[in-house]
Amino acid sequence: MPVQVTRTCIQIRPDPSRVFFRPFEWSKRERVQRIVARVTALSRSEAEREAAIMLERFEGRHEKLQAFLLSRFDHVHENLITDQPLSHCERLLIGAYFTLEYSLEAAALFNPSIVPHPDQSGLEEGSLRFLLSLRATGEGHISSIVFRTGVINRNVEIALDLPSPFVAAADIHPNPSYDKHLFEQKLLELGLLSPFAQRLMDQLDEHFNFEQLTVLSNQALRRDRLGNGDSQQTMDSVLSLARANYDISFSTGDDCSERVIFPNSPTERRGIEDARFVAFNDGGEQTTYYATYSAYDGQLVFPQLLQTKDFRQFKISTLNGPEVANKGMALFPRKVHGHYAMLSRQDGENIYLMYSDQLNFWYEKRLLMRPTYPWEFVQIGNCGSPIETKDGWLVLTHGVGPMRRYTIGAILLDLEDPGQVIGRLREPLLEPTQEEREGYVPNVVYSCGSLIHAGKLVMPYAMSDQSTSFATVSVEELINELKATRIER
Repeated sequence: MPVQVTRTCIQIRPDPSRVFFRPFEWSKRERVQRIVARVTALSRSEAEREAAIMLERFEGRHEKLQAFLLSRFDHVHENLITDQPLSHCERLLIGAYFTLEYSLEAAALFNPSIVPHPDQSGLEEGSLRFLLSLRATGEGHISSIVFRTGVINRNVEIALDLPSPFVAAADIHPNPSYDKHLFEQKLLELGLLSPFAQRLMDQLDEHFNFEQLTVLSNQALRRDRLGNGDSQQTMDSVLSLARANYDISFSTGDDCSERVIFPNSPTERRGIEDARFVAFNDGGEQTTYYATYSAYDGQLVFPQLLQTKDFRQFKISTLNGPEVANKGMALFPRKVHGHYAMLSRQDGENIYLMYSDQLNFWYEKRLLMRPTYPWEFVQIGNCGSPIETKDGWLVLTHGVGPMRRYTIGAILLDLEDPGQVIGRLREPLLEPTQEEREGYVPNVVYSCGSLIHAGKLVMPYAMSDQSTSFATVSVEELINELKATRIER
């Protein structure tokens, strides 16, 4: 008998009204100067009228809009042609011409991952507050990470909180300190440790910050201006690597749905994709939440790591080592025999298992699973981090079959030796129904992480890369089925 999966009536659909402000940039300074000149040519009364109209149209859709517009004015004020002081309204209006609204979810809201919320206070007995991350896709098919919250009660009934009408981007903080040895190691892996880069690194202290790196890079570039022309490209690559390691923080209230993690570094400029969150326990009292995600620059995929304790402050860093490649890495929720452990899919086809003593560096992998059944002949991968049970590590998988149809399966790994597959479903646990198969990418169900509550596996899943729902399944029933399909080695 197939395992009984219960779908909910919940549907989380993209909401194009969830917008936030972003800089509206022009690469040519002459274009900026002409726009500024047109605005300053207005009389003061005309400018005040236009500013009032602009604020009436947009201020109710955002928090702290005026502060952002003034910061945008500060960014372009050097293009003013006189020192004549401007009024508050004139500065706001100029800032508005270099600002745009961006609709985070205009295209899709999918590929969810779920973890227990850091705040479990004020709940009825037997209930769990959760935090759901989602991949939001907007204009230009740029993906970011957004959040929703909710509660699962003792009967495994799911209630989502109403998201805030406001959205706020994070404050960005360049990494306060870089380790010189690790930075050099990453440059070497990327093939960027040229003689120019090595001379630059030799001038840095064992720990340095972004400002020091920038100053020395500019000095080195001026000294090397008569070189072969590759120095500028190397310096840009070195600074791009530094920008891929940064911190962000939110100054908004307690509503996580207001927060968006939008691409901030050159490696992410075309999107942040498929974050797999896990609540990691290192033996201490406080949980650290990690997420592996794919940074996309339009050509290459860069696996990255995000970490937080409160979902207000985040540290973002590169994953390093020769085995950091492709998509779909998923960290185990604790160390295994003193080592970090992670599932991966370096070749885009099979599932691998990796161990490491350093969270950010991965050097070896071993093959765990190959595509075996018709519904996964194209490729297999994980659908989030392994979940620890008394019977073993429960892992949801995805398989790609004919017509690029995505379905979700499950495997059970040995608790002491995750390299041993105890059982594996021969048929999908979840596959797209007739209603779920239509969307941005048809015939797909997909998840980036589930959790167990009150004996049920709570599985958020995306429907055809457009919207998101939930399904539940008895953990006991699923594990019994996996044990019945025990794999003998």
